[in-house]
Amino acid sequence: MSRSGIVNVRMVITEEKILSNIEKVHRMINPKSKKQIVQFEDDSYFKDLIESIKAYLIEYPKKKNFPASVYKAAYDLVEFATNQFEENTKQIEGLIRQREANIASARVLKDILEVVQNKEEGWKEDLKEIEEEFSEDIFEALEVIGKAKSDKSQNYEDAVKLINARIVNLESNLHIEIDMERIEDRSKALSYIGIEVADALKLIPAPQEEEMAKLEETQEEAVVQKAQETQEKELYEQETTFEAKPSLWQRFKQSKFVRAIKYAFKIRVVLDIPALPEGKE
Repeated sequence: MSRSGIVNVRMVITEEKILSNIEKVHRMINPKSKKQIVQFEDDSYFKDLIESIKAYLIEYPKKKNFPASVYKAAYDLVEFATNQFEENTKQIEGLIRQREANIASARVLKDILEVVQNKEEGWKEDLKEIEEEFSEDIFEALEVIGKAKSDKSQNYEDAVKLINARIVNLESNLHIEIDMERIEDRSKALSYIGIEVADALKLIPAPQEEEMAKLEETQEEAVVQKAQETQEKELYEQETTFEAKPSLWQRFKQSKFVRAIKYAFKIRVVLDIPALPEGKE
């Protein structure tokens, strides 16, 4: 084997390794994945993967001949990270609104507790007004407090404990704070991808449309080939037990399923890489 042949083989292996690393990062930031980044600051494995991708993009010797498959995979990773970052922002906004609503509910609950404990005039009507704002157990506990003849009874004390516990829970928003911390940590990781990978990707000329079309065609053929192999296996099994229909594969190739596959791979590559805010922001 020639020396140039050895270099090419090494480059193919490196390219496959980088594609594998990109896929690993993709899985780590996928909200549906079981293995997600939990502690970004301490996740050296994630940072090492990003560093390997960044180094490959920066150090590749001939940028004009950069592998289209790696460019597309890296671009898709940045695009996916951008979309996830925006989704995380929406989730954070929703959690903040929920936290504010919980604090407001805690104030209402405090006020109504004082009303029923003091058996103020019209307390039953006041209680009715907030019936739909709280769960049935809270409403029933408030009724027990309001109707109690003695504040020393066990039922009265249990009801007061329940209300106070709910007030503390609403004010602390512990579960919301935990969710926000988890989402913010993921956002740091997503932002890190945008800072490191997107910036490095800008140094590489976008592959020509012909190259991308060829790559997408190869991917399409691989998917269709896999579907064909599966179909042919099913046909073989049918032929061993029943009379196979000769036009089945032809009908399958013209089905909506195959047309959907072809459409899915008509990806248009845009030159501008979407920007992500820095992690600290």
